[in-house]
Amino acid sequence: MYSKILSAFIVLTLNINCLYAQVNTDLIVLDVKVSGSKIGVYSRTAKPITNREAYDNQPAFINEKQLAFSAADDKGNHDIIIYNFESEKFTNLTKTPNTSEFSPSLTDCGLYVSAVTVEEDGKQRLWLYPTNFGEPELLYDDIEPVGYYDWYDNKAAMFVLGNPNTLVYPYSKEEVLTIDENVGRSIKRKPKSSIITYIDKNNPVEEDGAITYQILGFDIEKRTHHQFGFTIPGAEDFIWLNKNLLLMAHGNQFYYRKARDEEWIVEGNVQLQSHEGISRMAYSPKLKKLVVVMNRKTD
Repeated sequence: MYSKILSAFIVLTLNINCLYAQVNTDLIVLDVKVSGSKIGVYSRTAKPITNREAYDNQPAFINEKQLAFSAADDKGNHDIIIYNFESEKFTNLTKTPNTSEFSPSLTDCGLYVSAVTVEEDGKQRLWLYPTNFGEPELLYDDIEPVGYYDWYDNKAAMFVLGNPNTLVYPYSKEEVLTIDENVGRSIKRKPKSSIITYIDKNNPVEEDGAITYQILGFDIEKRTHHQFGFTIPGAEDFIWLNKNLLLMAHGNQFYYRKARDEEWIVEGNVQLQSHEGISRMAYSPKLKKLVVVMNRKTD
């Protein structure tokens, strides 16, 4: 199991000199029920998976039993940890002294857990870590610095940090298409489709004193653009629960809607005295579990 450490701030040295200040976060799990176009969140089932003063974040289910996430070790590096829901045990997929791994995801082939890796020289590229604990492989040597991504057809649609940030998809070594510019960090494939969805930050709209953005999609196969309404005000993290249903959160409250609807519906919250502020989320339809990232409350 990974070690307990004091809270820390780290600097990721990027070509664009971005500074990421990290707060103490934990993973919280809740029971949920998704049926067609509705979701039921069982708020009273909320409980921490991790519970320490450190960075545990970026959850992603890799199968019906296991969750991958990024966690800070006792020296300030970040590793990919696998949590098993049956055994309630933690296992290090990576344990690297001189690099840090973020944003884990299962590849389409199922043989690797991918991760954005901050290398010793500061490069931030996408690497593949075999699920059998073999030697990791660099996927795209000339695409960096990568921030976030999702998979389609064994290729990654990648958020590349820059001025502006771009969303790219490598159809081949020779053709790396820029899908859009000035995009948000949520890069999500729409289930059972070839559409990569993302947040467009080019035309923000102010609503009730907070900013909302449009959710767009790009069909990798047809090379067509799609619109999926707007985010809830003041939030930027979204996930798909199925091919029709979107989920977001603000504060401790969840919101959902059909992809083609305009109005978000309030559904459930997280009731914990120790944590506040939902950000990233991951959903398992087989486990009927929702895992969310929340900040630890300070005294």
